[in-house]
Amino acid sequence: MHAQDPTSTPASEASLLAAIDLGSNSFHIIVSRLFAGELNTLDVLSEKVQLAAGLDEQDCLTEEAMARGLECLSRFAQRVQDLPRQSIRVVGTNALRRAANRDLFIERAEALLNTRVEVIAGREEARLIYLGVAHTQADDTGRRLVVDIGGGSTECIIGERFEPRVCESLHMGCVSYTDLFFADGAITESAMQKARTAALQELLSIRRDYRKLGWDSSVGASGTVKAARQACLSLGYSTELLTREALEKLCAYLIEQGRTDKIEIDGVKPERCAVLPAGVAILIALFESLSIDSMSFSDGALREGVLYDMAGRLRHEDVRERTITALARRYHVDRKQASRVEATALIALAQVKDDWGLDSSDYHEMLSWAARSHEIGLAVAHSQFHKHSAYLLHHSDLPGFTQLEQQLLAFLVRGHRRKFPKDDYRQLPSALRQPYRYLCLLLRLAVIMHRSRSKARLPAFTLKVDGNKLDLTFPPGWLMHHPLTRADLEQEAGYLRNIDFKLKFQ
Repeated sequence: MHAQDPTSTPASEASLLAAIDLGSNSFHIIVSRLFAGELNTLDVLSEKVQLAAGLDEQDCLTEEAMARGLECLSRFAQRVQDLPRQSIRVVGTNALRRAANRDLFIERAEALLNTRVEVIAGREEARLIYLGVAHTQADDTGRRLVVDIGGGSTECIIGERFEPRVCESLHMGCVSYTDLFFADGAITESAMQKARTAALQELLSIRRDYRKLGWDSSVGASGTVKAARQACLSLGYSTELLTREALEKLCAYLIEQGRTDKIEIDGVKPERCAVLPAGVAILIALFESLSIDSMSFSDGALREGVLYDMAGRLRHEDVRERTITALARRYHVDRKQASRVEATALIALAQVKDDWGLDSSDYHEMLSWAARSHEIGLAVAHSQFHKHSAYLLHHSDLPGFTQLEQQLLAFLVRGHRRKFPKDDYRQLPSALRQPYRYLCLLLRLAVIMHRSRSKARLPAFTLKVDGNKLDLTFPPGWLMHHPLTRADLEQEAGYLRNIDFKLKFQ
């Protein structure tokens, strides 16, 4: 959402893409070259940070946890320092979703990386994980179940080829369950059973629907499944695939060791051994609850999914476009009216973008999506429908959108009529307040000009701006023949005076 540096290389011309995954247990970075639509991995780095373990009783990240994360990111920053900022995407997951003071960490991380850090919702994380797995699987036929056990959450997805059918993010992970059931390092049969039971309870919310939909194969991704598979291979409990029998044997082996610091398994790092019992307990619960027979492993996961999502946007295959279209269809939006508002808002943007510093394509896209979704709240009620629209945009699962993007979209729609929403405005990141206030004003004017919902073409208009002054000019005599528009603009001038803007029209 930051304005682009006009001297930087456009992402569409860049051959390198980098994704950074700020996970609850580990931070990862992958750098790939995009050529002829294919991604070739050049570099991969991964460090155990255990951000989730640094959440205190108030769900605030401790200074020690933040320091671990920032130290890791300082190394990642060196790896991507020469890449165009538009070629880098940084996503945060469960630990940052939970952290009450995440803005403090994000501010420091963005200063180190010199690019935006996005916190993504659980289902968006699941969608990206599926995308990463699907693109790295040799077999793309049939329906597959994908499972990714992270530090603070577990994502379960059923999809076909490159399209997820259902996505869910569950509140269980190897770090959070280690803190709950193995905090003292002891591995007992009782602790393992409690962890498994807790995971089974969490899985009740998806068990019925997932079993009903079904799948032809199951795939595990990321560190927990990788470590459990490696442990079973090293101990001779299984060959290529993970099975329930092998996991039960691994569970018994871990209980026999008695403590996490006594676990020594070839191919499994000591820091991974510390969270392995919790991960195995969750895995066994998954096998039991979803009746999984066997599970293969995929090297692709969230970071690869982020890369392929970026590559799709470069090819104009942005899932956010499909999301807005589906949203409009679901809430029976008058698409012709939305298109009229969108076209007028974008014409206004083109006239003022240089003076108001709105050159970034991000601003064009967000204004477009806001115009196309500003009336979804009418499906709830006409009274205060702008508030209903904003609520739906802010709190729905919108594939492709980050939590910040949903907040920004909701702000634009919330502010498109009546009084300007000052409280919502103050909740925006400080660097984005001014540009999004400008975008909100453009949407407001576009809505006013199309209030009659007339099919007649709007006449050419001129919008000039100078700081907080707006001068809107129509052809001579047009406003005289459109008294409703004149009355609405007079009322709008009053609303804008309350936020220190001056609107003139003629």
